[in-house]
Amino acid sequence: MSGGTGFVVGPDEGEALWWAGSLNLMKLTGRTTAGGLDVVDHRVPAGYAPPLHVHTGGGRDLLRPRRAVSVRCGDERWSPGPGSLVFLPRGVPHGFSVSDAGPGRTLIMTTPAGFAEVVSELGVPATNLVLPGPDLPAPDPERLAAVARARGTALVAD
Repeated sequence: MSGGTGFVVGPDEGEALWWAGSLNLMKLTGRTTAGGLDVVDHRVPAGYAPPLHVHTGGGRDLLRPRRAVSVRCGDERWSPGPGSLVFLPRGVPHGFSVSDAGPGRTLIMTTPAGFAEVVSELGVPATNLVLPGPDLPAPDPERLAAVARARGTALVAD
């Protein structure tokens, strides 16, 4: 997909992986963008909240919620509606949570690439495009921290 050619990734296309209770469709990864950008369609259950984290290298996140979420960035807290764009800069602890009212869906864009590698390393191939069941084991916290750290992200105690 690289080498100066464009391409289209459809709404339900991309490598599908189950990871940490979520369904992730890899739209763009470092393999297709020469390490410049990840774009992941991140589908999560009600109440989902990844650990607070900070990009220690050059990373920054852009979130584009497709359903309402709560976002924390340093001391700021926002409740952006669907279609909003949230910029989360390098060096500032951030995270998000989905309400208990229903599942969430966010387009996560990370530059430079790295988040997709974490999901690829820790995830398992999804057999269909639904959220994983409760039998999917959660990632080992120590392994998650080590893999994230190797990709320029540190987990932060809340």
